[in-house]
Amino acid sequence: MLVTTRRNTRHGFPRRIGLVVPFLSLAASLLLSYPAAFAQSVDVTNLRRPIDIGTQGLVLTGDNPAYAQPDFDDSKWLPVDTKTRLSEYFPHNHSPIIWRRIHVKVDAAVDAGPTQLAIQALNVSRAFEVYVNGQKLIQSGQVDPFVPYTRSARLIAPIPKSQLRTGSLVIAVRARAPQTWWGSTGPAFNGPMLTLGDQTALNSQNTLSMISENAATFLENLFAFGVGLVALALFINQRHRREYLWIFILGALNVASLPLIFLSIVRNIPVTLWNVNEFLFFATLMSMLFTIQAFLPKPFGKLVWLFMAGACFIAIVCDVIFLDGFLPGFYDAFFTLAVAIVFSGLVPFLLYRQWKRGDREAGLLLIPILLYSLWNYEQIVTRLLQIIPPLSAFALRISHLANELPAGVFTVGLADLGILSFYFSLVLIIVLRSTRMSHQQAMLEGEMAAAREVQQLIVPEKFESVPGFTVESVYQPSQQVGGDFFQILPANDGGLLIVVGDVAGKGLPAAMLVSVLVGAIRTAAEDTHNPALILCKLNNRLLGRTGGGFSTAIAAHISSDGWVSVSSAGHLSPYLDGREIELDGALPLGITSDCMYEATQLYLAPSSRLTFYSDGIVEAQNPAGQLFGFERARSMSILPASIIAEAARQFGQSDDITVVTVQRAAAVASAA
Repeated sequence: MLVTTRRNTRHGFPRRIGLVVPFLSLAASLLLSYPAAFAQSVDVTNLRRPIDIGTQGLVLTGDNPAYAQPDFDDSKWLPVDTKTRLSEYFPHNHSPIIWRRIHVKVDAAVDAGPTQLAIQALNVSRAFEVYVNGQKLIQSGQVDPFVPYTRSARLIAPIPKSQLRTGSLVIAVRARAPQTWWGSTGPAFNGPMLTLGDQTALNSQNTLSMISENAATFLENLFAFGVGLVALALFINQRHRREYLWIFILGALNVASLPLIFLSIVRNIPVTLWNVNEFLFFATLMSMLFTIQAFLPKPFGKLVWLFMAGACFIAIVCDVIFLDGFLPGFYDAFFTLAVAIVFSGLVPFLLYRQWKRGDREAGLLLIPILLYSLWNYEQIVTRLLQIIPPLSAFALRISHLANELPAGVFTVGLADLGILSFYFSLVLIIVLRSTRMSHQQAMLEGEMAAAREVQQLIVPEKFESVPGFTVESVYQPSQQVGGDFFQILPANDGGLLIVVGDVAGKGLPAAMLVSVLVGAIRTAAEDTHNPALILCKLNNRLLGRTGGGFSTAIAAHISSDGWVSVSSAGHLSPYLDGREIELDGALPLGITSDCMYEATQLYLAPSSRLTFYSDGIVEAQNPAGQLFGFERARSMSILPASIIAEAARQFGQSDDITVVTVQRAAAVASAA
């Protein structure tokens, strides 16, 4: 589907100019006396530009090396015309080899000029030989034993000047005639099969023709690869978008076929080598189906995949085994019908239904699929019309118009338009998605900024000082908003209430739970300063609001005389003068309503320091994969909060960092 091989469908229809009435009787007698030599002779003595001679000459089945010799008597051979099918020439003798002979009159003095007469062969057969006066000038493949080659390249050979001096040439073509030739409903021969002209002119004409006829193919393959690279970059960042992966595979398959396509344009290659490109074609077709499926809400059924896989398998087997077309057009017709049913029937219907449901992307894909479907319908209709002999010429003209639409100096077909517009639609989808994601990102950044402002209000940067204590705190979220929280509140007895915690997760959801917990802490502190009771209230507040998550927390009440009561809900233990405090273990907040918290008593002597951490300190990780760890955290716990937090950040911050230190003043102790 995505790799189209252009077949030359231009057929020459030379106009025969009748002789004037006074010479009709003379012409008739000459024709009757020399039917083959005169009627089929081509005069190129005054050749000014290349001329197609593919519909000239005589034809005969069978194989005899003498047919190539200029003096062979071909008076009983059948004359070629522009409308007769091969089976009509020889209805009872379907030989695998046929010969053609064309008599050409040339200027015997042409070798004295600067030009060099040459012959060109195009789309003759999968295996053929071209002789001029018995000398073989062109060969493609092997006629017998049969070794098939491709036939889309223009093969040019100069005619030796020694042959031109004779004034006449006999061009003989020995060609393999597969069964598909005998079953064809179209004319057996067309003009561009053989062309005579100046070698320089033929080369120039061929260069322009190859560019104009194949530019669309190369453009669509390179364009597909470019879109595929963009899709790959998107897939790396959005692994859930499987369609991006299939778009990249499509582009890679397209660009992989370019070397063989280019090679087959400049020279004919063995069909066995070209079959590699056929495998790429079928892989591309299936990848296209996977891509389209990724844009639909429901996958295709198994029947669709089995149907397409079966059609591809049959086509591959027939291409590999029946190289000479032993099955006349059957597998080709079956494959074309299978593709039409799926890509021109089922796929447009599903995309249209999805588009009607409001899916704009399905609508963008529907346009190129309809263009490609139109080409599929044209293929089926023209093949059916070619079965009817009176309509075969009309079918060929329709096929020519559908496959060779002029676009300046280039030609494109409906299939090319469908393929190019398909990838253009993918580009539009990617651009629209990127625009939508940029808008959503901008909105999210605005929401995050607002959440950060709210969090700065509820997580105190400054707090009310309490006589006798020096309190320091540092809060460094790993993202714009974090999941750590702490509150430092003065107690009615002249002491402090400190709560430090860490909500599982990061970003906005964690920040929202932080706001819930901070509000619950302030409410609970109005009723009690008991750390265990405060944790119970926080647990009850968090139940059913975490979405399966939880939060660790530690609460401490420090009285004015230095006695400390501490309760933990799965949080890191604090450090007292560089020594870790052993606390009773307990479940984090928000897991179960059946949760009891125990309090541990300790004494904060004058000048002593109590340090609280979140796990962002111990879990800081450097590029080598080493953790900051508990030992470093313990040894640094006697330092100011700002130094501890900065050390962890420089080591390699991977989570929110919170440090709270409380030091009891020495002056207070002496006064007592």
